[in-house]
Amino acid sequence: MTSTIGTLPDPPSQDAGYTNHWPVRAGDVDRHGRLRLDGIARYLQDIAWEDLNTSGFVTSDPTWIVRRTVIDVIRPIEWPDRVTLHRWCSGVSTRWANMRVRITSAAGGLVETEAFWINVDEKSGTTARISDAGFTHLAATTAEHRLRWSRMIGDTPPTDPAYDLPYPLREVDIDLFQHMNNAAYWQAVEQLLPGHTELLTEPYRAVIEYNSPITADRDLRIRSDIDPAGLLLWFLTGESISAAVRIGPIDHPDTSTR
Repeated sequence: MTSTIGTLPDPPSQDAGYTNHWPVRAGDVDRHGRLRLDGIARYLQDIAWEDLNTSGFVTSDPTWIVRRTVIDVIRPIEWPDRVTLHRWCSGVSTRWANMRVRITSAAGGLVETEAFWINVDEKSGTTARISDAGFTHLAATTAEHRLRWSRMIGDTPPTDPAYDLPYPLREVDIDLFQHMNNAAYWQAVEQLLPGHTELLTEPYRAVIEYNSPITADRDLRIRSDIDPAGLLLWFLTGESISAAVRIGPIDHPDTSTR
């Protein structure tokens, strides 16, 4: 398979951003002990909420939604282990921000992530301007202060519905916004990974882009395809592509000294 080339940006300094630690949870690993992608997604949600509370912007900028998550698994994290999560802003505009989280483990695991977060008005659910203090706080760790949205997944799904896998939504998949939770999408991805274990033997990148919310009353189908760059998945509700996923190998420099 063709490898994706590119690395996610480093923090401006080791003390920039917010850091916390916790043990790998047994409920977040697969039958072989590998930290699953949905487990990583939950860690990203947890560290984001902790960061928001610690920084003091939980009142002025309380509500954010994720438009995209990039997960680079460089060295897999396995149970039992203990992880350190380091979170900082790698790009910001007046209404959204790229938030980097580097996950390292005591046993040498390394996962690099970056998520595109959009600030929204809690009542209307529409895009909202980040507070002046919040913008200043985020901008302190990046020189990119005019961040723009650009798709990473532009592929179109096959037209043959024979590729579809019906995926029933569960009550536990729905979050406070009455939408399918970010981590639940990755659970669906994990359901299909056992048929593509070759993707997990070397460093790989997993990207998800959310196009529109999936609510509990929708019939969800997952369409898949394989190309030279890896596995492609589309979350379909009716004729709409609610989310798209790409997973494939990544070329990454040695990061053992970080």
